[in-house]
Amino acid sequence: MIHYFNTLKVFTFVLHPWLVCKLTDMHPSILLNVCMCCFAGAGQDVGRSCILVSIGGKNIMLDCGMHMGYNDDRRFPDFSYITQNGRLTEFLDCVIISHFHLDHCGALPYMSEMVGYDGPIYMTHPTKAICPILLEDFRKITVDKKGETNFFTSQMIKDCMKKVVPLNLHQTVQVDEELEIKAYYAGHVLGAAMVQIKVGSESVVYTGDYNMTPDRHLGAAWIDKCRPDLLISESTYATTIRDSKRCRERDFLKKVHETVERGGKVLIPVFALGRAQELCILLETFWERMNLKAPIYFSTGLTEKANHYYKLFITWTNQKIRKTFVQRNMFEFKHIKAFDRSYADNPGPMVVFATPGMLHAGQSLLIFKKWAGNEKNMVIMPGYCVQGTVGHKILNGQKKLEMEGRATVIIGTLDVKLQVEYMSFSAHADAKGIMQLIRMAEPRNMLLVHGEAKKMEFLKDKIEQEFSISCYMPANGETTSIVTNPSVPVDISLNLLKREMALGGPLPDAKRPRTMHGTLIMKDNSLRLVSPEQALKELGLSEHQLRFTCRVQLHDPHSDNDTLGRIYTHLKSVLKTYSIQHVPDGTVIVESIVIKVTSSAEEPNLKVILLSWSYQDEELGSFLSTLLKKGLPS
Repeated sequence: MIHYFNTLKVFTFVLHPWLVCKLTDMHPSILLNVCMCCFAGAGQDVGRSCILVSIGGKNIMLDCGMHMGYNDDRRFPDFSYITQNGRLTEFLDCVIISHFHLDHCGALPYMSEMVGYDGPIYMTHPTKAICPILLEDFRKITVDKKGETNFFTSQMIKDCMKKVVPLNLHQTVQVDEELEIKAYYAGHVLGAAMVQIKVGSESVVYTGDYNMTPDRHLGAAWIDKCRPDLLISESTYATTIRDSKRCRERDFLKKVHETVERGGKVLIPVFALGRAQELCILLETFWERMNLKAPIYFSTGLTEKANHYYKLFITWTNQKIRKTFVQRNMFEFKHIKAFDRSYADNPGPMVVFATPGMLHAGQSLLIFKKWAGNEKNMVIMPGYCVQGTVGHKILNGQKKLEMEGRATVIIGTLDVKLQVEYMSFSAHADAKGIMQLIRMAEPRNMLLVHGEAKKMEFLKDKIEQEFSISCYMPANGETTSIVTNPSVPVDISLNLLKREMALGGPLPDAKRPRTMHGTLIMKDNSLRLVSPEQALKELGLSEHQLRFTCRVQLHDPHSDNDTLGRIYTHLKSVLKTYSIQHVPDGTVIVESIVIKVTSSAEEPNLKVILLSWSYQDEELGSFLSTLLKKGLPS
C-alpha cells in the first residue's frame, strides 16, 4: 500500500540495529551529494598550492601559494577559475592556510587585497605570526631589489593579516551554522596543520605539507580515524622511500667535514624556519663533539627570529625539546653566528646557511654566484627544488647558468664548478608515509596534489591496488567531482519495529541490512519513520489506495463468461493455498486482485484480460499476469 499525504511520502529504508537508516529513494540532492575540487595551483605540480573545494554547498579555498619558478603572471594562481569578474568574497565561505611556506601562502595578499576577498582566513597561531615576516621578505626581494611592479605592498600584507582567524590544534571551529573545521598536527614546519572540513555528514581532509617521521625538533604528523569522504594529500615524494635518517645525517656531516678540511666553503640553502633549525642542531652537536674551529654562519636576523618563535610556540616542537627547554634552549647556538654579506669573500673554510632554499633569489643566490667558480667549494641542497629555480637546474647537472638582473634581464653566464650535492632533509612525507596516513584516516576517496605527474601516476596505482579506493590526480584548471552517500539519522517508532520483528525473518545485521517499509514524517528538521496507520492517525488524514492494472491478450473461441470460468478453474488448480472467488458480476478475485474478461465485436475470439491489484499484492499480480500470458489449458 503506498500512502500519499500532503506532507508525506513513503520511502524505502535499510534497517540497521542501531536504528540509523539510509534513505534510498530521496531527492538526489539529499541522497547523492557531490564534493568538487577545482585546481588553481598544485595540480600535477609542486608550488602555487591553491585548491577550491565545494562540499555541501560551501566553497573553501585551501592554501593560496606562489610558484617559485616563475617571475611572470604564472607566479600566482589563476583566480579566473573561481570567477571571471568581481570579488572572491561572494564565492568563498572561507580560506584555510596550512603553513607559512610561500608556495602555500605567498599569494595571500594578492588574492585578498588586489583580487578582493573580505571573508575569514584560517591558520594556526605560529603560521599567523611567521607568515607576514616571510611575505615582507619576499616583497622586499621582488620589489625593492628586482624592481618588479604590479605586486602587493607592505600595507596590503598588514590588511590581509587582519582577516586571519587563528586555529588551535584539535579545536572544532564553527565557520557558520553548517561548516566546521578542525586542525591536526602535521609536523613539516612549526605551525603546519592538516585540516578536516565538515558539512553535515560529509567531510574532506586536506594535509597541506606533512611529515610522518619525527625529527630533531618536530614531531610526526597525526590524525584520528575520521574516515573522510575525500583525503587530499601532497605527493612531493610520491615514488621515494627515504633511507634511514641516521645514515642521511652521517653522510651530510661527512661531506661538510671533508669540504671544510680541504679549505672549501659549504653553502646550505634553506628556508628561514624548518630544515634550517634541524640542520643547525645537527651541525652544532657535531662541531661540539669534534672540536672544529671553522666558522658556521646563518643569514642575519633569521636566527633571532627563529629563536623567538620557537620559544613562543615551544608546545609545537617535539617532546625532547619541550623537556629540556627550561635547562637549555636547543636553538641558542654556541658555534653558529650571524652572517654578514662581507664574510662571503673571507679566505678559508666556512659553512653558511642562507635563504631561500631553492636558490631562486636572495642571500643564498648571491653567495652561490660568488662561490660557484671554485671546485673546492660545495653546495648541499637539503630539500625539494621547483622546476625553473637555480636549485633545480644545478641538481639536474647544468654547468652554465644564465643569470638575471633587475626586471629579469639576462646579465651574463655563470660557470658552475663547485660540487653539488642533494641530501633530502625535506620534511615531506615519502611514499611510505603517505600510505601510513591513508591507513590512519581510512578515507573513502583519495586525491593527490603537490607532485609531479609521472610520480603521482605510480602512487595512484599503488593506492588503488592496496586500499581499493578511487584515487584522483587532476591537473591545474581541472575539476574533480566525487559522489558522496551520507547517512541520514531517522527515529523509528517502537510499534513499527515490533511489527517488523513479528513478521519473522533474520534478525537485523549491520553487514546484511534488510528493507522495511513505513511512512517518513519530516517535521522541525527531524525525520521519523512510523507505520502508515500511525501517520494517518497523527495527521488526521484519510488513506488513498493506488492500484496497478495490467492487460493480457489471448485467443479463445469461447464466450467471455466461459473464458472467465476457464481462468477460475485454471487458477484453482495452480493457486491451491489462496482464496479464489468467481463473483456473479463477472469477475474473479484472488486476494486483492480483480480479473475481468472483455472482447471486441470486430474480433470476438481475441480476449483482453484485465488484472488490477493493490500494492501489497504486487508480486502475486506479476505472477498471474505472466501465468495468463502463457495461455489456458485446453
